[in-house]
Amino acid sequence: MSQTKVYIKDTVLIIAGIFSVAMGLKGFLLSSHFIDGGVTGISMLIANLTGWSLSVMLPLFNLPFLILGYYQIGRSFAIKSALGIAGLALCIAVVPFPDVTPDLLLTAIFGGVFIGAGIGLAMRGGAVLDGTEAAALLLSRRSSLLRVGDIILVINVFIFGAAAFSLGVDVALYSMITYFGASKAIDFLVHGIEEHTAVLIVSDHAETVRLMLTEELGKGVTVLKGQKGYGKRGHHREATDVLYTVVTRLELSRLRDAVELIDPNVFMIQHGIDDARGGLVKGRPLH
Repeated sequence: MSQTKVYIKDTVLIIAGIFSVAMGLKGFLLSSHFIDGGVTGISMLIANLTGWSLSVMLPLFNLPFLILGYYQIGRSFAIKSALGIAGLALCIAVVPFPDVTPDLLLTAIFGGVFIGAGIGLAMRGGAVLDGTEAAALLLSRRSSLLRVGDIILVINVFIFGAAAFSLGVDVALYSMITYFGASKAIDFLVHGIEEHTAVLIVSDHAETVRLMLTEELGKGVTVLKGQKGYGKRGHHREATDVLYTVVTRLELSRLRDAVELIDPNVFMIQHGIDDARGGLVKGRPLH
């Protein structure tokens, strides 16, 4: 893909993300005084308590994280994110959105879905519309004990605790529903329905399984040389081929059934992977 097409694709994704997040905020959350997690949640909480404009709070509270992102992640990321957050603030300020529903549960759920979808689309375009992820990534790099998810969780515990104290427990609980909905939408948009799964296969019929994977399912297979070890101290050793392949979660059930049909005693391990490129693995639709 040419550089121009990459820029166009990223721009379209970020703009779509901006309008989706703005719809989640103005079409659902703001009228009910619900908040989201992260920097967006902090901005909404301060705006609720002070009456200040959310379109001013968002760029203001995201600015420190954009500066950190510029020095620690890269110029392109920081510029895209700055433009995305500025575009979101402008969209909130000037674009009218209908107040979709007065139902509080629907507001919490679908507000979160729209916000998460927008953040996910922007991330696919190489930007963030909320500085929390960038901050968590930078902190996790400095400590091997902290993962990105752990840091985001701790930040949001404080945010929703403050919301419960200042806006009421009901609002805080509905806001947590919003956050969980947003998280699921982000995962779906970033990883996609074709999230990849790695499968490790140990079978006495390894060659037959390999041929089935490559010829019937059209999958690439890496053959690893290994040894079986069993008994209390693993004294009984036998050379074996270990098959390693990558499939989408939609193909996983078909693969397991086909392998077990060949070898009912097969030993398989599967685990999700963040990304896979090259070989026979197809690129993700929006990547």
